Formats: sequence, structure tokens, C-alpha cells
Amino acid sequence: MRQVGAYSAVAANRREADALVARHAELVKRIAYHLAGRLPPSVEVDDLIQAGMIGLLEAAAHYSSDRGASFETYAGIRIRGAMIDALRKLDWAPRSVHRRAREAAAAMRTIEEREGREARDAEVAEAMGVPLDEYNRILQDAAVCQVTSLDDSVGATDVPDQSTDPGEETEHGALRTAMATAIANLPERERLVMSLYYDEELNLKEIGAVLGVSESRVCQIHGQALVRLRARMREWRT
Repeated sequence: MRQVGAYSAVAANRREADALVARHAELVKRIAYHLAGRLPPSVEVDDLIQAGMIGLLEAAAHYSSDRGASFETYAGIRIRGAMIDALRKLDWAPRSVHRRAREAAAAMRTIEEREGREARDAEVAEAMGVPLDEYNRILQDAAVCQVTSLDDSVGATDVPDQSTDPGEETEHGALRTAMATAIANLPERERLVMSLYYDEELNLKEIGAVLGVSESRVCQIHGQALVRLRARMREWRT
């Protein structure tokens, strides 16, 4: 009888998980298309959806109502995390893009530590030994290649697994606090772009309309903010 009862409980749990997956399949598509809008055309939305479905299946298998978050909130985080992991494995950004972003962050950090104020575009370009228009291209590339890293740092630990190590959870909390502080201390326009992009989830065209600038300029401001965050959070980077 015990074996029959245990089997029935497992079957019921499986049916419940299957029902959660069926009800939230559209959530995977919404997140995939939203994320794809921030990425180069070479990234296939179908690949994101496939990775997101794996995240949804894992969310359904591990969700417990006593987590203090709705399933949709929990699943959304797992789905986005699965897509970001897939993007990292693809490694679609050329090495030179990462290298130039690191160089820009290092130059910016040196200027800010020396001057005791925010580094200006022209100053960073001069320190890197590149024309201003080339520096702006570096910022645009940085905005593309780093978009997933901020999502991951800020969003992936909102609802930790029950198996999360307490020490790791504390470290994630400290990282989130440091990230929030760094964002709050960005220059006003950079901070506004970050808020509109990540909190309000506007696209570049919509943000450009708010600020009265072109999409390419919004991309540059976004990249500048990400490079500045990289410079100011170097102790968190391995």
C-alpha cells in the first residue's frame, strides 16, 4: 500500500509540473523575444526558446509554493537564467570586443581614481589612444556583449534554489547590494538609461524618444554605463 501511495504522489506531482509547463509555455516565448531584441541578428530566437523551455521544466520540477514567490516570478528567473547560460556557451562576441571593453574600463578607472570625478568620453578615448568615434563604437559593442551579464548579476539570484549554500547566498546578496549602489552612483543620464532599459524594459528606440536622441546614441550611453560599472566593480570580477 505504501508503494502504491508513493507512486500516486509522484504521479500527481508530475501531472502538476506538466500543467505548470503547459500554462507557462508562452512566458518562454515572451522572454525569448524580449531578450532577442537586445542581441545581434546572429542569435536565433529558437535557440533561446529551446534553452528557456529547459529552464521552465527545471522550474516546474523544483518549485515549491513556500518560496514566497509566485510560480511565474520564479519560472521567469529560471527561464532567463537558462537563456543567459546558453548565450555564454555560444560565446558569440569576438574576443576583441571583450578585450576592448576591459581596456576602456581600465582607462576609465584610472582617470576616475586620479581626478576624483566621473571620467568623460573624450578623456577615456585619449587614454586609450583612439579617436572619439572609435571609442563610441567600442561602447556600442560593449552594450551588446555585456547585456546578459548585468541581467544575470542582478536578476538570477532573486529566488535561490532550496539547495543554495548559505555562504553563496550571502555572497550573492552582497553582490546585488554592491551592484545597486554602483548603479545609483552612475551619472544621471546613464542611470536613466539603465532604469528604462532594465526596469521599464523599453527598447533602444523607445528610450531614444524619451531622451530625444538617436538609437545609436542610446546604445553608446548604455555601453558607457556598463563599462563604468565594470570599472567600479572590479573587486567582484574574477
